[in-house]
Amino acid sequence: MLDGLQERLKSSGCSCARWVRPEGIHLTLKFLGDIPLNRTAEVTGAIEESVRGIAPMNLKIAGLGVFPNPRAVRVAWVGIGGEVDKLRVLQSKVDAGLDRIGFAAEERLFTPHLTIARVNKYVSTEERGRFGRIITGADFPPFTFQVSSVSLMQSRLEKKGAIYSRISSTVLE
Repeated sequence: MLDGLQERLKSSGCSCARWVRPEGIHLTLKFLGDIPLNRTAEVTGAIEESVRGIAPMNLKIAGLGVFPNPRAVRVAWVGIGGEVDKLRVLQSKVDAGLDRIGFAAEERLFTPHLTIARVNKYVSTEERGRFGRIITGADFPPFTFQVSSVSLMQSRLEKKGAIYSRISSTVLE
């Protein structure tokens, strides 16, 4: 579904963005940065403890937007709707659990989204604005999906983009 949206947006003629490969699109609850491999079991344990008692939830892909604003776009994203209150509880509990083992809690408000593109570094203000208008003016049908687990992921940056590997997965109860 999202790959079709990306293809449609790419065909708008704006070549100022790097598009996230469809298999790399994800919802980040907490970015940890570089962690030593010998801490992955500890991190997984903290996640398991944090999500205990949280049931699966239904989310909806709906709406397009940009960060920080349509005139100075750096990131294009797809919004998340549905049981967002449950998602916020999940994110808060994961953040608190990881804070207890030394990964500082987020200071920014959690804004659930899926990044679909990043604007290249040296793109003009005019081109950023044009891309912002394309993204915020686009439309697509919403769809619902179920979140039934939380995964600890590893990302490796390569020339063609980030490559993601699952380290562990915790099922929501």
